[in-house]
Amino acid sequence: MPAGMMIPARNMPSMIGVNGNAGGFGSSSGLALGQIMFQPNMMEGQLHRLDMTQNTPEGDMARIRDDEFDSTNTKSGSENQDGASGDDQDPRPKKKRYHRHTQHQIQEMEAFFKECPHPDDKQRKELSRELGLEPLQVKFWFQNKRTQMKTQHERHENTQLRNENEKLRADNMRYREALSNASCPNCGGPTAIGEMSFDEHHLRLENARLREEIDRISAIAAKYVGKPVVNYPLISAPMPPRPLDLGVGNFGGQPGIGGEIYGAGDLLRSITAPTEADKPMIIELAVAAMEELVRMAQMDEPLWMSSLDGTNAVLDEDEYVRIFPRGIGPKPTGFKCEASRESAVVIMNHINLVEYLMDVNQWSTLFSGIVSRALTLEVLSTGVAGNYNGALQVMTAEFQLPTPLVPTRESYFVRYCKQHTDGTWAVVDVSLDNLRPSPGARCRRRPSGCLIQEMLNGYSKVTWVEHVEVDDRGVHNLYKQLVSSGHAFGAKRWVATLDRQCERLASAMATNIPAGDVGVITNQEGRKSMMKLAERMVISFCAGVSASTAHTWTTLSGTGADDVRVMTRKSVDDPGRPPGIVLSAATSFWLPVPPKRVFDFLRDESTRNEWDILSNGGVVQEMAHIANGRDTGNCVSLLRVNSANSSQSNMLILQESCTDQTASFVIYAPVDIVAMNVVLNGGDPDYVALLPSGFAVLPDGTGAHVGGMEEAAGGSLLTVAFQILVDSVPTAKLSLGSVATVNNLIACTVERIKASLSCESA
Repeated sequence: MPAGMMIPARNMPSMIGVNGNAGGFGSSSGLALGQIMFQPNMMEGQLHRLDMTQNTPEGDMARIRDDEFDSTNTKSGSENQDGASGDDQDPRPKKKRYHRHTQHQIQEMEAFFKECPHPDDKQRKELSRELGLEPLQVKFWFQNKRTQMKTQHERHENTQLRNENEKLRADNMRYREALSNASCPNCGGPTAIGEMSFDEHHLRLENARLREEIDRISAIAAKYVGKPVVNYPLISAPMPPRPLDLGVGNFGGQPGIGGEIYGAGDLLRSITAPTEADKPMIIELAVAAMEELVRMAQMDEPLWMSSLDGTNAVLDEDEYVRIFPRGIGPKPTGFKCEASRESAVVIMNHINLVEYLMDVNQWSTLFSGIVSRALTLEVLSTGVAGNYNGALQVMTAEFQLPTPLVPTRESYFVRYCKQHTDGTWAVVDVSLDNLRPSPGARCRRRPSGCLIQEMLNGYSKVTWVEHVEVDDRGVHNLYKQLVSSGHAFGAKRWVATLDRQCERLASAMATNIPAGDVGVITNQEGRKSMMKLAERMVISFCAGVSASTAHTWTTLSGTGADDVRVMTRKSVDDPGRPPGIVLSAATSFWLPVPPKRVFDFLRDESTRNEWDILSNGGVVQEMAHIANGRDTGNCVSLLRVNSANSSQSNMLILQESCTDQTASFVIYAPVDIVAMNVVLNGGDPDYVALLPSGFAVLPDGTGAHVGGMEEAAGGSLLTVAFQILVDSVPTAKLSLGSVATVNNLIACTVERIKASLSCESA
């Protein structure tokens, strides 16, 4: 057998004799050469040379090493034996004679290999005819040649990588040696790799400064609380701002506002449940907070003074400290006090209202425009007598304004519910920062909450008190007036939102729907499904447009108020969202137009083509709607865009518009026609994919808002937000072209709105 023949290693045991000789060729017990050669799969992969030097004469070995198998051996394995035939009676198997390829044959095949390493059957037959070989011989030669080239290429690559690795290792050792003797000029700490990173160095400096401040505040707090505030280690460290990565999943920092505000101390991820040692202190704090809330809700002067215009109650901070000397300690340095009180009668039973407030999921859904995220860490008490009387929960929550320009407020607090002797219910929140001081905390909730009084016909009277201390230095100048006025996060906004949402819930449960109006959905199940779908759309929009620490925005252009901020999100296995890469873009700006006029302009389908670029000049018609309250602006609508181009299909848009005294929203999303038919017939709306876009309209805080949005003077703060699916593959990279397209889309929309409203004002 020629030494040049290659046999797969897995077939060797069946071909080697006991004494190590190659045997079996030509015998019935062995594997015939013809069988080997007509099983190409046995020749693929890594091939090994068969060692036959042990019992082979030296002369024969030299001949075998030089020869290749002859083409005639590919047939029967017996046609080319010396003077032998199939009828030969000699019992010994005859040796087969082979001869090697000629130099000409090898040169021709080498030349052909350079042009075409993988010849097909036709090419192999042509080449074998020209060279006087069998097609199978040509095939095996090319297989072995490819294997040889692959091995050489891998060996070359390995050598290159090994050299590069050695070079990097040498550089690494040189840098380590250079840094081993260095020291920080500010803190004197080591700078060697592995001992202290660059970020850790800055955190140590910040730690030293904050610990001095905590020690100073603790000494002051001990005079009021009666015991010193415990120093706890950092709960989470500030994160440096990161640039926008055009690969999905990384969100950039927000220039101009600072990583301390947007990346620091995410309490919702870092705070854990209280320990057993903390629980007695929590209960004591909750009981004191309940007493304080009731008194603040019921007392008037001198604790609450009337504002200059007589519309609001203003807290006298000195009187507050005199009446409630202990509380949760003095106001931290640099924090501002925001205190407000508001009352309203809402269309909800007092028992149901308490259940909404004590269930974290229902609470965050009810106030989705204010609460971006919420979590119950531990339930210390579920209440007595089968209701929430005496219920006690430790929670975290993040409060938001619908704009990326105002930092969210994270709070770690205990919520306590109690039924008083006169039948009034009260729900109070109070911060637990004394238990877990965190330098990243920017907001403290002093006793805040509501008193709920039962009224006739299923109504309830709610008196809300909101009392917080906050570091608002991260608020953009555009929103400073609104935030400082107390309308952004104050009691008025909580009560106005509650009143509007109670009307919405009552509308969803209504059964006496008049069938006279065109487009009114009277099917009860269809109404519920459509309103549930619209509710999910609103929650998704509000959570995606704020400056929540769950996602960080990146500014695209300039440094002015009209900057467009973008972020990317990857959607996978979410039936409520289309799969792929979603690009969100938002911008906020001021308009010299009252909020009511802005809201009416944006929700009116007859003026939609003045600002909606995606409608492409088509006529927008309302196909169906559901009224959600007394104000005609509160409704869910199904709109149809009749394309001006006959070649384009019509588009359906689900829209919810809602307004109250403190904020207005117009939120919409394109929907599938087939999916909406299922929803209108009462089907499950959770499987309808939505990418909501829309507007949030807020007063600018300069005018009087006595009668709510209808009579509001002054200007408006408008936030425009879009969500666009830029790629249906979740693992794709975000292109700069997609970012530029969305940036242009939002800029053109803003210009159209400004132009249309300025014409109306004129």
